[in-house]
Amino acid sequence: MSTPTRRRFLQTTAAAAGGAMLLGRGARSLAHGRDPGADRDRLPAPDSSGIEHIVVLMMENRSFDHLLGWLPGANGRQAGLRFRDPAGAVHSTFHAPPVVGFNGCGFLDPDHSWDGGRIQFNGGRMDGWLRAQSDTFALSYYERRDRPFFSELAMNFTTLDHNFCSILGPTFPNRFFVHAAQTSQLDDALVLQTLPTIWDNLAAAGVSGRYYFSDSPFLALWGDKYLPIARPFAEFLVDAALGTLPAVSYIDPRFVDEDSGTSGDDHPHADIRAGDAFMAQAFHAVASGPCWPNTVFVFMYDEWGGFFDHVAPPTSVAANDVDPPDANGEVLLGMRTPVVIASPWTHQDGFHDGRTADEHGPRIHSALYDHTSVLKLINWRFGLPNLTARDAETSNITNLAHALDFRRHDPRVPHLPLPLPPLLAGCGLPTLKRDDHQWAQLKVSPLARNWKL
Repeated sequence: MSTPTRRRFLQTTAAAAGGAMLLGRGARSLAHGRDPGADRDRLPAPDSSGIEHIVVLMMENRSFDHLLGWLPGANGRQAGLRFRDPAGAVHSTFHAPPVVGFNGCGFLDPDHSWDGGRIQFNGGRMDGWLRAQSDTFALSYYERRDRPFFSELAMNFTTLDHNFCSILGPTFPNRFFVHAAQTSQLDDALVLQTLPTIWDNLAAAGVSGRYYFSDSPFLALWGDKYLPIARPFAEFLVDAALGTLPAVSYIDPRFVDEDSGTSGDDHPHADIRAGDAFMAQAFHAVASGPCWPNTVFVFMYDEWGGFFDHVAPPTSVAANDVDPPDANGEVLLGMRTPVVIASPWTHQDGFHDGRTADEHGPRIHSALYDHTSVLKLINWRFGLPNLTARDAETSNITNLAHALDFRRHDPRVPHLPLPLPPLLAGCGLPTLKRDDHQWAQLKVSPLARNWKL
């Protein structure tokens, strides 16, 4: 009996197979010669930093250029890139809404497998978007006006424009990294996990932590182990309003029914307006509650989803040997993903003298980050040991604390839109039949038998 995986349908889809090439100059690869300890002394003592709550909300499957390539001052590109499809025809990157709408119904879910990522990377050329099992949806992008909340969040707070997902692979391995600083697998198979996690270290140190889920709980992959810290998303809203948030909160969106376009996680074929509304709801709950003056709220994406990006990922220390390391003990990071950090320490620089984000521009932080940067922040703030070599202080991955400006603490909240969830019909019946629906399977899996869903 074969193990169910999330993207088996991509292995049997003939459309969009073959080769393509980027026309013109190859993508620029970044040189990261940064000493990871060079500015460590600039951080305050953790217990006097003012940080009492760290909130992490992780969405699904979008690249930096695809969502934030328009952001002023950031290293982004959108219009004007051209790629060849397997037949040699040239295709340009394009503004998504007039062509594919807000969910891409009728188009392929772009390939973001371990193998597909290497085709897209193509030795650093970053030109294989149409050579993997993808169609032109992979070349689409959204502009500022398309995502009212997330765009203004990026304009008003701090954006990381060199954050790379932790592994050039699909959802599960990258989500394992944000919990465990490593992965036990290269695919999305439903396998019982035994990896130690940040939740174990928090519990051992007596630091409160809670996992909030919307429908299919990712932590159910550890069986019943983390049931005591799990709560439905509705309780997050209550905890934020009452000021009873734990020290560390992770939030997951609605995963189920991605195929039909009615999930809330931004994974194709979800309507990204629904994801925008979900993020807005979570942010406003915290920003209007008593915990906000001492909160760092991190909005991030698990991986690039097969969407184009022009920056070639660098390498970092291998967390284990599941993703085979090179002779130097390093592995390739995944493609860039959007990260915005909202907190009283991360306002855009003009905020404090009354200038608007449009007058001054957003605050961009361009050090090398990956998902374990969040773990480094948690480790630093609460005195926890690292989980693997990737979240150790000696790795080349930057502690997220370095993106905060501890010289300025301003609990005022800029005016940000609160979009209402759109009334969506979704895609109707799935346009592209998959062999399995992994998030729905997780809900009914023996791994989740005792979870109240």
